[in-house]
Amino acid sequence: MQIRYVKDAEQKKNPHGADVRKMYASDHGQAMHITLEPKQSLKKHITPVDVFFYILEGKARVEIGDEAEIVEKDSIVESPAKIPHLIANAGDGILRFLVVKMQKQEESTQLL
Repeated sequence: MQIRYVKDAEQKKNPHGADVRKMYASDHGQAMHITLEPKQSLKKHITPVDVFFYILEGKARVEIGDEAEIVEKDSIVESPAKIPHLIANAGDGILRFLVVKMQKQEESTQLL
């Protein structure tokens, strides 16, 4: 069993200037923890794979393609591959969220 804590994860350099920490990475997917300060935003960008954002804390303005929504804690937002998108902190406190890139499970889960 491997356990990682956000506070111990190394901060990853990125073009957004955001606090990005790699929490999980394998050949099958990855999960990044991102913290944005008030008024901070990720730059609009395109990813080559489907991703989803899980809002852990705060309020986010999410833009995907021509759509924009305000989402809050305990929300998931899907972002399809190759569509321009960004996330901005829309609140007065910090915004914390996970970005998850994964492959679809192809086999059934087995009960033991």
